[in-house]
Amino acid sequence: MEAKPQPQFVSFSFYKLDPAFRRLDRASKQSGKEEFASVVREYDGQLIVRSYSTVGLRADAELLLWRIASNLDLLQDMQARLFATELGRYLSLTHSFLAVTRRSIYVEHHQHPGSEGSRIKLVPSGAKYLFVYPFVKTREWYQLSKHARQGMMDEHIEVGHRYPSVKLNTTYSFGLDDQEFVVAFESDSPTDFVDLVMELRETEASRYTLRDTPIFTCIAQPIEKALDLMVG
Repeated sequence: MEAKPQPQFVSFSFYKLDPAFRRLDRASKQSGKEEFASVVREYDGQLIVRSYSTVGLRADAELLLWRIASNLDLLQDMQARLFATELGRYLSLTHSFLAVTRRSIYVEHHQHPGSEGSRIKLVPSGAKYLFVYPFVKTREWYQLSKHARQGMMDEHIEVGHRYPSVKLNTTYSFGLDDQEFVVAFESDSPTDFVDLVMELRETEASRYTLRDTPIFTCIAQPIEKALDLMVG
């Protein structure tokens, strides 16, 4: 019998650099960047880690590490190692979202192979842009019947299928973190994502959104380049 796929733990960690680090001499800055990048590279074989720059795109974050692991201990161990680096001592973790993968109850009957919601394993697409935000439904949503919710989600899913250039990754935070979901959209076209979100605002399910901020626009960069953009 084929083993049942195990859920993954998913972490979105946003960092802000203390400007004091940028005032260090060039050699100290370079050494700090190399040490931090080395730790990231070390864990890249133990979990999935993707780095993104938010420099100039958010006032409260300059670096995102998107990490996907088989257990929470590995995420915690990596974070502790990063904070112990010289550069890590100058970093603040300004936003941190934790979630887990699971199959959606709303997409099972759509039968789209590999479609969002049918996957329990996340595989980043390698798109240039990532759009991330926490998501919370109103309590009224959960008081609706499954049939009523399914009808609204069918509309929601149909809108998403009009934008094949945008890949949605939905992860679940119930009981793990402050939000209920973390959604991460991958795309090479920010304007397609804007159009998608505008159209989703007009769907019936949107009435039951309690919170979907803060929203982070992130640009994929190798860790060395992301650190160069952050540190200078």
